[in-house]
Amino acid sequence: MRAAEPADVEAIAELRAVVMRPDLERLGRYDAHRVRQRLRDGFRPEHTSVVLVAGAFAGSAALHPSEDGHWLEHFYLAPAVQGRGLGSAVLRTLLSGTDATGTAVRLNVLRGSPARRLYERHGFTVETQDPTDVFMLRTPRPGRLPSTNPRPSLRPVGGKPPAEPGS
Repeated sequence: MRAAEPADVEAIAELRAVVMRPDLERLGRYDAHRVRQRLRDGFRPEHTSVVLVAGAFAGSAALHPSEDGHWLEHFYLAPAVQGRGLGSAVLRTLLSGTDATGTAVRLNVLRGSPARRLYERHGFTVETQDPTDVFMLRTPRPGRLPSTNPRPSLRPVGGKPPAEPGS
């Protein structure tokens, strides 16, 4: 992973549109312009990491501080790299930093999204839900040394890069 830069906004906005489209269409809420604009409006590169696979853009994750912990947002992985453990590796990296600072992490996921299972495997539980979103919380794991840096060090994640489509 590497720290995001302002120039990453369009690549992340496009990935968001691709990744969220099936769930938003299922919920009757897909709007091609709005799905990209919401990312642009809330993009904060200082709290965002870009996920790289074999040096190429493969996703993003934003972890920004809030009053009572952190919010995990804009966590998207390209469809070609999903289902290979990369999402778990990214989450482990991000959550090791919040565990070290003793802070909780919140997120919301669209109802019916398969991503919810990933979050549950990493200790997130449902706080509330509405007809569109499920709001989840993960409390920090004990046994970590406190740190003053809420953002984990950026380092490569995962094992071997996934095979290219068609190989």
